[in-house]
Amino acid sequence: MQIGPIALENRLFVAPMAGVTDRPFRMLCRSLGAGYAVSEMVTSRKELWNTLKTSRRADHAGEPGPIAVQIAGTDAAMMAEAAQYNIDRGAQIIDINMGCPAKKVCNKWAGSALMRDEPLALEIARAVVDAAAPHGVPVTLKMRTGWSADHRNAVKLARDFESAGVQMLTVHGRTREQGYKGSAEYDTIAAVKAAVRVPVVANGDVTSPEKAREVLAATGADAVMIGRAAQGRPWIFREIAHFLATGTHLAPPLVAEVRRLLLDHLQEHYGLYGEYSGVRTARKHIGWYVRALPGGEAFRGRMNGIEDCAQQLRAVSDYFEQLAQGMERIPVHRDAVEAEDEEGAQDEGAATAAH
Repeated sequence: MQIGPIALENRLFVAPMAGVTDRPFRMLCRSLGAGYAVSEMVTSRKELWNTLKTSRRADHAGEPGPIAVQIAGTDAAMMAEAAQYNIDRGAQIIDINMGCPAKKVCNKWAGSALMRDEPLALEIARAVVDAAAPHGVPVTLKMRTGWSADHRNAVKLARDFESAGVQMLTVHGRTREQGYKGSAEYDTIAAVKAAVRVPVVANGDVTSPEKAREVLAATGADAVMIGRAAQGRPWIFREIAHFLATGTHLAPPLVAEVRRLLLDHLQEHYGLYGEYSGVRTARKHIGWYVRALPGGEAFRGRMNGIEDCAQQLRAVSDYFEQLAQGMERIPVHRDAVEAEDEEGAQDEGAATAAH
């Protein structure tokens, strides 16, 4: 499929998640079968662009294209300026966030709160498209089904955004009111797909190859976007790709391969964040990898006491070497992400207002 003039490798996308989808994680997912990955949200507040947090989020060194940057804010002119800022720094696609349900974002009327103010939402979309168009940069947009069960307006907004020049729409199958609770519904996504000509991406509760096939069939969507299910399981993209192509399941990864993937991921992570922040922010990734593995919970506990990158690497290496003595492959996944929904709910887009 394509986003404007840009051809994508496949229809399996990595969702933007604040504190998760940094450059090392995006590149890891891309190497394991994802065709497209969107950055963490970058604030439209100009005074924060030079902060360490934003500079890390805008770091695309060595990242394969297309470089997609998500921006968030509530002022059309500021959002247009944020688009220009990121295009100047290598963004090839600009994504507008109207899907984040986090209170600290919505309380400032950003993220999915914009769906309550349709004129402002449309003004922002037009301003960003106008800023990006002279550079040949397509604009995409991620939203929810609506603000609440009584205020599902994704179909109307989708038509408006398409008219404004937005070239791809991603819809998370929950309202802002739901957050990440309950189950995603796909009828609204199907209705959006039927209402517009631009590509539509289905997001929400895609946790297995079977679910990906089911959601694509139910919605008619052009692609699926995967977020929390890729945390600690980045090979989910190749599993889904294999299943969609063949109808058969790929064997789970070898323990030795997962050890290598995680150690490489940690090295890249430390390179971006440095020693102090790197060892601390890596803990969540390590925890996701081991959460369903033998001795994983105890290992997570020990991990919290390690404050040295080299020691953390050794501990991870030793854990997986010991694990490999008892099993050749990682156990078959059983949608363990469901148990993590409450914990991970704040991740996607939660940090825009926290700069």
